[in-house]
This record gives sequence, structure tokens and C-alpha cells, in this order.
Amino acid sequence: MNKTELVEKIAAGAGISKVDAKKALDATVAAIKDALVAGDKIALVGFGTFSVNERPAREGINPATKQKITIAAKKVAKFKAGAELADAIN
Repeated sequence: MNKTELVEKIAAGAGISKVDAKKALDATVAAIKDALVAGDKIALVGFGTFSVNERPAREGINPATKQKITIAAKKVAKFKAGAELADAIN
């Protein structure tokens, strides 16, 4: 499902126009992004939790030259599905 299809599902499910559904989706995504950038955790009961994890620097190998390289530390977004979502999938 892409963004357009998701907007259509939201509009149909909430009984609102596609324009309003797109605005709501964009605002939701922006709010989640802003919270993650600030280092906050977003918990949606029954759906899941968005958080930021720090990946430490590590050593890797360049596949072309077989030389060892250092891969820099970075932050990554993480999503853990909630129990209700996990149960619905299985």
C-alpha cells in the first residue's frame, strides 16, 4: 500500500474527504518525525512503539577492496509492534 492508497482508506474509514485525510496523515507523520528527532518515544497502545536507537561505530570490510573500514555511529528509527497488531498479523 502506498501513501495515496492509505489516504483513500483513511478517508473512507473516517468519512472525511481525501484532502482532509491527506492533511491528517501528513500532520501525524510530521509529529512522529519531530518527536523522534527530539529523542522522544511514541507509544500507540495496541499498535506499537516508535523510538530512536543508537548504533555504535563498528568495523566493516569494503567488499571491493577487502580493506577494513570504520563504519560511523548513527541513530536509527525503530518500530516495535504492539501485542494487538502482532496478534492481528498472525
